[in-house]
Amino acid sequence: MPIRIRPENTEATLAFIEENWTSWEPGYPFRYFFLDSDYQQFYEQEQRLGSLYSYFTILAIMIACLGLFGLASFITTQRTKEIGVRKVMGATVPQIVILLSREFTYLVLIACAVGFPIAWYAMDKWLQDFAYATTMGWGIFVASGLAALSIAWLTVSYQAIRAATSNPVEALHYE
Repeated sequence: MPIRIRPENTEATLAFIEENWTSWEPGYPFRYFFLDSDYQQFYEQEQRLGSLYSYFTILAIMIACLGLFGLASFITTQRTKEIGVRKVMGATVPQIVILLSREFTYLVLIACAVGFPIAWYAMDKWLQDFAYATTMGWGIFVASGLAALSIAWLTVSYQAIRAATSNPVEALHYE
């Protein structure tokens, strides 16, 4: 049976409630708990789960960046001759970086278009289990999409700048 009590004189109030309980129900022991501590335990579990998800997210992002870096390195190596010809024809470093980053931008945008509805559905189902319902705004998806694009651009830009600043004669020398 829930009872609301004031925080002043908690021990005296509990003693009074126990005395009345034992007079009304002598066969049942008096057991009590505070609802806020129950809620706190539940949310502590959610916070631990959230920190675990954070660690695995960071690990997944690092692994994805390594894969993206390897893919960018492979594509840059495959297109060395094209980059050399473009530089000889007058292409600037930003033009070459944009050329090499454009493909990865499309891939990240496609991944966001596929992943965002799935993430929204999963988060919506998860948030329904809480006592206080909340909705997700589109801002979190925009922010995560921009973060994904930024991480991809930073990862690819190293290889792209290295290829764009290399000597075009070295790239065309082997032909």
